[in-house]
Amino acid sequence: MIKNIGKIIMDIQHFYIEKGQGEPIILLHGNGEDSSYFKGQISELSKQYHVYAIDTRGHGKTSRGNRPFTIRQFAEDLLGFMDEHGIHKTHLLGFSDGGNIAMVFALRHPDRVNRLILNGANLNAAGVKRSTQIPIEIGYRIAAKFSEKSDSARFHAEMLGLMVNDPNVNPEELSGIQAKTLVIVGTKDMIKEEHTQLIAANIPDSELVFIKGNHFIANKKSEEFNKAVVDFLNR
Repeated sequence: MIKNIGKIIMDIQHFYIEKGQGEPIILLHGNGEDSSYFKGQISELSKQYHVYAIDTRGHGKTSRGNRPFTIRQFAEDLLGFMDEHGIHKTHLLGFSDGGNIAMVFALRHPDRVNRLILNGANLNAAGVKRSTQIPIEIGYRIAAKFSEKSDSARFHAEMLGLMVNDPNVNPEELSGIQAKTLVIVGTKDMIKEEHTQLIAANIPDSELVFIKGNHFIANKKSEEFNKAVVDFLNR
């Protein structure tokens, strides 16, 4: 089913979890995950905010559709979701690839973002520690080689391709982010510490918070993560 939303033509119907009242906040999960990743955040944030946790195109219960499988397409999908649900402006919390989607969205549509929270985002593949990135790149090359012969290989090539070819944002572009921004990562994150610092340094007046843990602090250190997020939103 293709729907016209303003000037946007949507070829997918997002699955999403909705809870709470107040200012909207949209939660964007990482690569290969779905909205359930934020099970530790939804109830807590819904005490003060109207929470939408959505499944990205081709993830969870949201269909793949026919459009490009890229971070920038996902950002335009998000715009369509907001228009469909009458959300003019929202807080955005993105984890990993979801953080990349949120970052690109904030650059493309600054008037639609209230506050921005980037958890474990990266500008390019070089920002990921090589111990993590090398297996991803090998897996991507293998999957891409067999993608025309196997649906499973095609699926894995698209998923891994997001971490090899996207989002490719130049640090200088980040000066275009107008939203007050929190950059939050684990002390042992798969994103290089200097890369995270580069992101924070190039976003005007951003805040940088490290939480003891790995890439999945929202899931594994939810209480500490939630406190940092709520404190930031309430300031």
